[in-house]
Amino acid sequence: MPEPHSVLQVDVDENCSIHLRQHGNRSGRRIILSHGNGLAIDLYYPFWSLLEDEFELFVFDLRNHGWNSVSTQDDHNMFSFVTDLDQVLHAMNTRYVEKPLVGVFHSLATMVALLHSSHILTQSFERKSDGFNGLVLFDPPLYRPGMSQVEFDDAAEQTANMTRMRAEKFASLDQFVEILEFFPMFSRIVPGGRELMAETTLRKSSEDGSYRLRCPKEYEARVTEYVRAYAGEFDLESLPCPTRIIGSDPLLPRSYLPTLDLSDMSTVDFDFIPETSHHLMIEQPDECANFVREFIRQLD
Repeated sequence: MPEPHSVLQVDVDENCSIHLRQHGNRSGRRIILSHGNGLAIDLYYPFWSLLEDEFELFVFDLRNHGWNSVSTQDDHNMFSFVTDLDQVLHAMNTRYVEKPLVGVFHSLATMVALLHSSHILTQSFERKSDGFNGLVLFDPPLYRPGMSQVEFDDAAEQTANMTRMRAEKFASLDQFVEILEFFPMFSRIVPGGRELMAETTLRKSSEDGSYRLRCPKEYEARVTEYVRAYAGEFDLESLPCPTRIIGSDPLLPRSYLPTLDLSDMSTVDFDFIPETSHHLMIEQPDECANFVREFIRQLD
């Protein structure tokens, strides 16, 4: 990882702080990025490194992920993620010169951005930020109302149960990498991607020198279970800003939750990347970066 230009610590509540990091071209258009459930934004460096020369990049980990310390499990929920995002955006606009903002998010973070942009949760708190001028959402865990709800719920429950069965403690980073080699869902990621996943999603314990998941597996499973409560609530035909949704290949076996196919909706700017799974941003980073560049050019 390159050293960030600056780091802003945002105290989102009395138990939790989020580290917002500034990278890239400070004179370029501004992009903010975040990640999927159980992961870390640094894992996506093969993707966002391709944007550093052109854009000012702000990256942050969701609470209890990545650079952030672990807070209470009771506050690890969608409402907290949304209010955290609002405070991060407000702090960014207060600390730095305010600019038009494009959000580029994956999986869980796409849900957070959509909830922040809708009235589903924002009526429950006083929003401090105006949100986004555009959104690029990679493989959001959504389903359209009335379609595939049973399949989605079953997949969410199965995924949460599998998460709880995973190991949470490892003797070394290499041991974690070796385990990943047995999982088909990581077979398509870029060279060095497994090693990067080990470095960004594990933290060395000061007690015994072992490596533990930065986001505890019970926290990750909890989110997977409850994401289905919102997955069919969005009106995708009346999004508040220009939005592009990029899906994984709907013909491949799913590696997370069912892939959203919006190809028959004329009001949604939708595309998918063939031969990619849910981890498309670290499987085909060049293609994903091109989608972002194209979208931002259309905003100008």
